[in-house]
Amino acid sequence: MVDCDYCGASFDGEEAYLDHLAESHEGDLGAIDQRRVDSRGSTGDEGISLLALAVGIGVAIAVGATLYLTFFTGSDSVSPDGLEAAELNESGDNATLSSVEQFPDEGAQHVSSDRNIDYAQSPPLSGPHYETPTEGGFYEEPQPAGNIVHALEHGAVVIYYDESAIDESARTSLREFAATHNGRWRSVIVVPNPNESAESDYVLTAWRHRMDMDSYDARTVFEFLSEFLGRGPENPVR
Repeated sequence: MVDCDYCGASFDGEEAYLDHLAESHEGDLGAIDQRRVDSRGSTGDEGISLLALAVGIGVAIAVGATLYLTFFTGSDSVSPDGLEAAELNESGDNATLSSVEQFPDEGAQHVSSDRNIDYAQSPPLSGPHYETPTEGGFYEEPQPAGNIVHALEHGAVVIYYDESAIDESARTSLREFAATHNGRWRSVIVVPNPNESAESDYVLTAWRHRMDMDSYDARTVFEFLSEFLGRGPENPVR
């Protein structure tokens, strides 16, 4: 039995007693009794609610991490094989690369990331750039040009694609090339072309060099990588 400290009435259990306090002694309760009344019956529901909240937060973190890795860092889950996984040749095939253009060196100065850089070429091929290079990988969103140019200086090959033209086969092939070649000084970066009126469906770029492809061809990509990947001015590794 539980006796009421306010009126002396007796009750069979704690819940009945707390109900009585809420109904008969509202406004007279001390701080401790008021907290007991306010929290009655909430333990079970609160436990379930907290569990649901924890599960929800865990799911949100997992989904957010996946989206971040896929759309912003370029990370991807693929298993390259065939040409995309093959060892590069010492140099690219001259006939395949006959349309490669070479442009003047616009410098390699590091500048603050809040500075707007006006590049002579679009997409850019050299010039001032930000401190942090873009990491290798396949991106669904355009990346800052200042970071991309730093990656070119490191020896990366950056491949731009027209979002309205790329098909699933080309997407898979490019993902595999990016997964195969992901070293600090020899990475493949695949990004949407930021130019609204792209001249071609695909643009292959290296430091000071550019080649356009009107349709996707994995062999051409392979030959371009063989010629330029890992041969940036800062630290050539091939």
